[in-house]
Amino acid sequence: MPNTKTVHVSHLGGIEAAYQMPHPYDDSKPTLCLVNSFTTSSELYQSQYANKQLTDTMNLISIELLGHGQTRTKSDNFTYWDTAIMNVQVLDALGMAGGGKKVFVLGTSQGGWITARMALVAPEKITGIIPLGTSMDFESERTRSLGCWNGPADLAETINDCTSNTPTPDFSPTDAYCNFLIDIGFGKACPHETRDYWVNEIKANYQGDGGRRRLRMAAINLSERDGLHSRLGDIRCPVLWLHGTADAVYSVENAKQEMEMFVNSPDAQLRVVKGGQHFLSFSHPEEVDGALVEFVGRYGGE
Repeated sequence: MPNTKTVHVSHLGGIEAAYQMPHPYDDSKPTLCLVNSFTTSSELYQSQYANKQLTDTMNLISIELLGHGQTRTKSDNFTYWDTAIMNVQVLDALGMAGGGKKVFVLGTSQGGWITARMALVAPEKITGIIPLGTSMDFESERTRSLGCWNGPADLAETINDCTSNTPTPDFSPTDAYCNFLIDIGFGKACPHETRDYWVNEIKANYQGDGGRRRLRMAAINLSERDGLHSRLGDIRCPVLWLHGTADAVYSVENAKQEMEMFVNSPDAQLRVVKGGQHFLSFSHPEEVDGALVEFVGRYGGE
């Protein structure tokens, strides 16, 4: 069974939002909200949950995006903006935001642009953001010219396979899909136990007709999302972007260019992690966790 609880929030006519917390909430500490990557779950951050230095310093909460993990809504259509609004509502419902409380948001890949969206829709509640291995653009020719993947082409087969006018009770993601995601995220040379775990996790999360519909919308969102370039100047909180040199999806050069667009952030930094994979908090937890303790410690005090 998943290590998650759910809380009801009102967005989209009602969402049962799944979240995971390794320890009970302590209002004397700042909070770090963790946002997982495409078709993973809150289990992506197992290393962070186990890091006592992190949990002694801050509250950790992972909120599973719309279309991911155990989060459920009646609407088959939603966007990343909906997830950003949902996440803020979850933090509010759990009494973790507002009233001067310090909230930071870390997001991997698609989670990275959720961090920015949360800072845009609730600037008074977000103290700082930490994007990992991400891009702030849509899936543009500009990003591809800088060495990023071709998202629309790479996702076209998944969207097609998940589109049906009739129910598909026997649907399950293929091994090929699961291994594609693992290869680009965790790295082709990731441990066998990691590969086996995530093949099973992805298949379990996207079973049956409901799983097919959630996977389809998650893939559409990734392929056809809007870019944020013209909005990044509206982000006025500190930004710490961490990016691995072995990222198979988004390039360091793209991150360097986009960091220059946070023109009104009081402190916008890019840290490049040698050998870091796309799912950087997994491949290099020591580097990521150390940067988190420093960043949250700097801006999370009273």
